Amino acid sequence: MFFTYLRRELRRRRKAALVVASGLALGIALVIVVSSVSAGMSRAQDKVLESLYGLGTDMTVTKAASPPGEGETVRRPRFEFDATDGGAGGEGEQQSQDIVMVQGFATLDAATVGTVRAQDGVADAVGGLNVRVMKVNGEFRRGQVEPGERPGGGGGGGGAVRGGGAAFDVDAYTVYGTDVGKPGLGPLTSSKITSGRGFHADETDGEVAVVDSAYAKEQSLEVGDTLTVSGTAFEVVGIATADSAGAAASVYLPLAQAQRLADAENKVTTVYVRAADSQRIDAVKAGIQQNVSGATVTTSADLADTVSGSLSTASDLASGVGKWLSYVVLGAAFLVAGLLTSAAVSRRVREFGTLKALGWRSGRVTRQVAGEALVNGLIGGALGIGLGLAGAWLITAFGPTLTAELGAGAGGGGAGGGGPRLGVGGPGREAASRPLDIALTAPVSLTTLALAVALAVAGGLVAGAFGGWRAARLRPADALRRVG
Repeated sequence: MFFTYLRRELRRRRKAALVVASGLALGIALVIVVSSVSAGMSRAQDKVLESLYGLGTDMTVTKAASPPGEGETVRRPRFEFDATDGGAGGEGEQQSQDIVMVQGFATLDAATVGTVRAQDGVADAVGGLNVRVMKVNGEFRRGQVEPGERPGGGGGGGGAVRGGGAAFDVDAYTVYGTDVGKPGLGPLTSSKITSGRGFHADETDGEVAVVDSAYAKEQSLEVGDTLTVSGTAFEVVGIATADSAGAAASVYLPLAQAQRLADAENKVTTVYVRAADSQRIDAVKAGIQQNVSGATVTTSADLADTVSGSLSTASDLASGVGKWLSYVVLGAAFLVAGLLTSAAVSRRVREFGTLKALGWRSGRVTRQVAGEALVNGLIGGALGIGLGLAGAWLITAFGPTLTAELGAGAGGGGAGGGGPRLGVGGPGREAASRPLDIALTAPVSLTTLALAVALAVAGGLVAGAFGGWRAARLRPADALRRVG
């Protein structure tokens, strides 16, 4: 009897039911779209952070370089060449020299990695060394003495020196010493091996290298080629491509090799940390700062605060204005649904009064009204989910491309503050402050859909509560007074 009467009444009052369902659908659809856009913003920010941190890294430990004290001088690259004359026709022999220097941060003792790894709440930690290579290659050219008077006049034979000089090319690139024994943690995880292979665990001191695809293209390097760094020939075993628009290190070497080249034995510049529990990151950060003197611990949340650009603006709008707007619209939809249901009950006074006169109790009338409102809410939920999924798809398919930029707070200077800005803990990512293009997506999760269903049920119950309360107050005498 309940379902028969319910079906008949919904069919008879299709327009009123559609109005109530449409209002709820609009509010639910808006909640789905805003929630999915917020999730897309969060995913985009995570992608930006992974381009600096590496996949799975929750925080990094570094130490800021101290400014030079009074009377101290900053170590700067210094090249020394012998101006030998080795070729015919006055041409000098080829000269080449590499300078390898630690880049960006003060070094930490390698034992710091073990200290951090033993910290309560730390699942794993690895060290890395960030160095910069400056390679100068060229030759001195001997000038030619032309017959005639000496420069400035006078006799005595001889002549003026013409031509000569020097021509040198400078190639500066970044090298990152990587712990090859733990390939699942660190900055190389933000790149994908697109040719060749990655490091093997037994290559801790191997003369092998993985080269970033952009640098490989610039230098015409392929898998199997040789890259010489400061006199050591490294076999290129893999080409890596960064997963995001951020710049990666030019070359990745086993940590021990990078330490040897930079004359930084048992030193690291960065410790990459994975927390055992994402809810305890702040506690782990505090513990590391207490146990490692002078360390700067930067979490992904800290770095996220420095993200600016249209991604940050859109994220703020989605999490602030967008959510509040969806709440207001949803609340208004609930209120309108309740008022419309209550008004519909008022128009059915004679009907409900007659049913009570025939023996229906107030509870049965209330359940009937609440059942109708609940079905309206479920219909509105289905429509809202459909509209929300369509809106999320349109945003993903045709949404704008946002930009993200890490502010100065995310960088550290080079030696003496004169180097390029670096991403916190990043492997010499000189372009980390360059805007990154991120495609806006709006992924809809099962949690969001479950929320939509819950809102549909809640909307129906709210409307049913309004209507049921009104119906429970009706008396059979009210119906008799309206019979004319």
